Amino acid sequence: MTEAITHGLSRQRVILATAGTMLALLLAALDQTIVGTAIPRIVADLNGLDRLAWVTTAYLVTSTTMTPIAGKLGDLFGRKPFLLAGMIGFVTASALCGLSQDMTQLIVFRGVQGVFGGVLFATVFTVIGDLFPPDQRGRAQGLFGAVFGLSSIVGPTTGGFITDHWSWRWVFEVNIPVGIIAVIVVLAGLPYVRSKASWRDIDFWGALTLAAGVVPLLIGLTITRDHAWTSPQVTGLLALAAIMLGAFVFVESRVEHPIVPLHLFKNSTFTVSMVVGFLTAFGMFGSILFTPLVFQGVLGISATNSGALITPMMFGLLGASTATGFVMRRITKYRYLGTLGVAVMIFGMWLLSQVTPGTPEWHVVADLIVVGLGIGTTFPLYLTAVQVALPRQFMGVASSQIQFWRNLGGTVGSAILGAVLANRLPDYLTTRTAALHLPPQVISSLPKTGSANAILDPTLLAKLPAAFVHAIRLALSDTLHDIYIFAGVILVIALVSTVFLTEVPLTRTASGRGFDAPPVEVEEEEREVVAR
Repeated sequence: MTEAITHGLSRQRVILATAGTMLALLLAALDQTIVGTAIPRIVADLNGLDRLAWVTTAYLVTSTTMTPIAGKLGDLFGRKPFLLAGMIGFVTASALCGLSQDMTQLIVFRGVQGVFGGVLFATVFTVIGDLFPPDQRGRAQGLFGAVFGLSSIVGPTTGGFITDHWSWRWVFEVNIPVGIIAVIVVLAGLPYVRSKASWRDIDFWGALTLAAGVVPLLIGLTITRDHAWTSPQVTGLLALAAIMLGAFVFVESRVEHPIVPLHLFKNSTFTVSMVVGFLTAFGMFGSILFTPLVFQGVLGISATNSGALITPMMFGLLGASTATGFVMRRITKYRYLGTLGVAVMIFGMWLLSQVTPGTPEWHVVADLIVVGLGIGTTFPLYLTAVQVALPRQFMGVASSQIQFWRNLGGTVGSAILGAVLANRLPDYLTTRTAALHLPPQVISSLPKTGSANAILDPTLLAKLPAAFVHAIRLALSDTLHDIYIFAGVILVIALVSTVFLTEVPLTRTASGRGFDAPPVEVEEEEREVVAR
């Protein structure tokens, strides 16, 4: 590949291309937050409570599986066609989701939407590397982080407003105008990279074995919410995943243009970035998924207010992401920014583990801001580092792998932390209620409260004595203490990993690869930039 596609482009053209790419990211990121608030209305309308989880699972599985495949295809054939195809396909699938007449149709269309969502997530972060030289990518990624923050803030509120005043179907249809604008701006602003690659260069067997391994892995981890880890369903899916991923590794070591070139893992910057991304997802998803339990279950705050109180974490993430982008190009040992960020995350996990029913709301909000600061530091740092550490023909592979391992880490973390919740909560409930020394006949007459969903039900809690409700909240705080401590221990491994990152200078060179990067034994493909 030749030098960055910004070579020879006007400033206005770069701004237009960046704006179009940011709109593409907004399209995918907003969908992830806006749909959640409409789920109860969707279930009521389509009568699909028993398949509710699959609305989210279908999207997760297909988007995660498609991300590394799309990253490699972008390296082969150029980013613009895939960015446009991703947006057009995503908008079309959104329209189909809005037209769904039953839950089965919605699940299928969400799966299709996830395929194109994976294409978007794999492509937009790679375009940053194409549009900007290394010393400017951190700042650009801060702007793209702002898109994530914006979607997290306005998504739930917008979704609730649309659902209440129009229909849940418009939660999906609202993607259409955003998508049309994004397509027009990308068409006008983003240059097209003409490639000499052909369909024969596509690693079909690698894509097949990767999908055959990732799909059962994600489904197996996801269904642990309803099935025991030792159940035949979970063990069977995980065993199938292990076999197919082994086949994937076998295939990738023998094809000419693998989806994931295995020799890249010999590069310490690449490997450390994947490990840190995977492990920090534990902390990120731990704080995001279980914080509603803190507000609603431990502190007794309404669901509406608890959603608003999570928002400050996104401001912390956005601020740290932007600041890291500015700072890392001004210091040599920028690896320690990652060390600092993970350390801050660990501190935030410890603060959250100390929350009890008597903790003030502002204290929990402050704890979440700390976690957001830590997460935000890692986002631009490792994406920029891995893009600079590899030759430019691996830009798509590098960027998509970051997204893939973060998604995978979030799924694994959610399953494991969810198992901690399911296993510890009943024991703590038994211990806390036994400490009340209530007569057996009183305890037997009380409603059952053995699950997190049950103890968040306001109708149920209203039927219980105040002392019993307080015992439930103490039991939940005990359980969440264990969850956050466990997530913190995982983050300690990430903390140690950060110091093994090898910094590559964020400076331009006159090398044939366009920017400074360590040598890797590969054959570079010829590309020409067609600015039109």
